[in-house]
Amino acid sequence: MWALKKLNLDWVEAANLRMTQLNEMEEFRLHAYESAAMYKERMKFVLEKKILKREFISGDLVLLFNSRLKFISEIWTGPFKVVSVSPYGAIELESEDGTRTFKVNGQRVRHYLGTIGERHLLEQFALKDSPPPVPTTE
Repeated sequence: MWALKKLNLDWVEAANLRMTQLNEMEEFRLHAYESAAMYKERMKFVLEKKILKREFISGDLVLLFNSRLKFISEIWTGPFKVVSVSPYGAIELESEDGTRTFKVNGQRVRHYLGTIGERHLLEQFALKDSPPPVPTTE
């Protein structure tokens, strides 16, 4: 014997059931939208926290990140001289020989600290400016 499901032929009850299902689906969609919006806010906060706030002024020496050389050890090229800084992060750089200028994203540059010899010289200057050590008696 074939078992037939009980069919609901009452149009009012069927319409109410359909409206309830549509309302539930709308609530589910709204909840998914709110969850996605909260996720986007959290991810934006996390990613913006990773952005380093570097301040450059004209005359600074900087290194430029070259994304095409990721697999080579020399991915930072330069030094370049900062010509101008826009309020939204674009930095105009001047080439080493001073012949051309170009604009880059401020996140692609970092301060140039010099070679190891120059850094050692800076440390020596800093040590000379500091107060002399207090002699200890043993």
